[in-house]
Amino acid sequence: MIIKSGLLRSVIVLLVRPAMKKNILRTLLFIAFTWVALVTFSTVSLGQTVNKPKIDSLLTAAAADNQAMGSMAISKNGSIVFQKAIGYSNVNAGNHTQANTKTHYRIGSISKMFTATMIFQLIEEGKLTLDTKLSVYYPQLPNAAQITIAQMLSHRSGLYNFVADTAYQTYMVNPRTRAEMLAVFAAQPSDFAPDTKAEYSNTNFVLLGYIVEEITKKTYAEALKLKVTRKLGLLDTYYGGKTDPSKNEALSYQYNNVWRQMPETDMSIPAGAGSVVSTPTDLVKFIEGLFAGKLVNTEHLNLMKTIQDGFGMGMFQIPLGSRKAFGHNGDIDGFSSVVGYFPEEKVAYAYCSNGVDYPVKELVNGALKIYFNMPYTIPVFKTPVLSTAELDQYVGNYSSLRIPIKIVVTRDGNSLMAQATGQAPFALKPLAKDKFGFALAGIVMEFRPIFGEFTLKQGGGAFPFTKDE
Repeated sequence: MIIKSGLLRSVIVLLVRPAMKKNILRTLLFIAFTWVALVTFSTVSLGQTVNKPKIDSLLTAAAADNQAMGSMAISKNGSIVFQKAIGYSNVNAGNHTQANTKTHYRIGSISKMFTATMIFQLIEEGKLTLDTKLSVYYPQLPNAAQITIAQMLSHRSGLYNFVADTAYQTYMVNPRTRAEMLAVFAAQPSDFAPDTKAEYSNTNFVLLGYIVEEITKKTYAEALKLKVTRKLGLLDTYYGGKTDPSKNEALSYQYNNVWRQMPETDMSIPAGAGSVVSTPTDLVKFIEGLFAGKLVNTEHLNLMKTIQDGFGMGMFQIPLGSRKAFGHNGDIDGFSSVVGYFPEEKVAYAYCSNGVDYPVKELVNGALKIYFNMPYTIPVFKTPVLSTAELDQYVGNYSSLRIPIKIVVTRDGNSLMAQATGQAPFALKPLAKDKFGFALAGIVMEFRPIFGEFTLKQGGGAFPFTKDE
């Protein structure tokens, strides 16, 4: 407005004093071009206006109906443009501690990005290669002489995913030594021959974390601090231990009429596959630093980003419409997190949750659509309330011809519960008529009570179950 007023005054002077016309005209043209350049620069630098109130409203609405607890951060060009925490970090024994943007969360498999980063750093230091065989370190494991570091990074080793074993539930909350975990891995046969296909396995990254320790002669916690967090100034990222609410560390919960605390995995078990604790603010700094070349070189970053059969080397591709982000998600106990980076837009985002009753993917995608000014309507968060008689029609023991598990559906007061063979029970949330979900695992169960059956949908698959006679 100041420039426009100045232009107007100059025009008036020009009309009054014709002798100065040439000099003033030059001045006007200079001012006009300068103003256009400033406006253009401002538009490019700032981009679209971020609709912070709408993102805020989305998260607030989800929290108000006990659909979510957690924290989100979005950054552009290295600067935070949105932050918000919702729900509680601790909801035990009448204690309701409000979460804040400095609350620490277990980030589960996002830890794999940190492990992959350190592996590539060791390669750049000449202490390891992508072709190094697993047998150099752990020859007792199945196919160790054929499995390479590259195959482990890209989930192509064939090593059995130890958390899928039913025995995992019996020891997950107790400390385990490296020797004990190696014995577990050695006793489990491979799922497929190395490099013949890709299949997600936490075992790969537990072992890669051990290899980091072997080479650096430091604990994973020490290596993480030395090679990643100190380099980027990440003050709130570290190897986790027993959760300590007095240090602003969140406990995790599952919603079943009230938030109920989940069991805690002992962090000696997931190690380099899932033992890191962080905040959304630190996670966006981490992924920005990674893509800025502050941790690994361009060649190795490109390898991390190269997707084959759905997996990069410690990274996934995460689509949002025509846009493509790179990052990772993570789930452990009742925690669910995601971090991503859009290289073209230079936008980073992270969300860490300790209570999930609405799918994290839907919540985060909603926030990102609002950020990018894509069409998006905030959902009406209202959980249907069913009577005990309505719930009882779903109760029963169900089996499937497609997958070798049974699912027992029971009623606990005014809630429907399900338990698969060898797994812990989980609460089913009413979504619509005859439709229930368990957001943390991405499960939707669509019942047809008149026929005594339901279809379980998860990860793009649909599996029919029939009630046993």
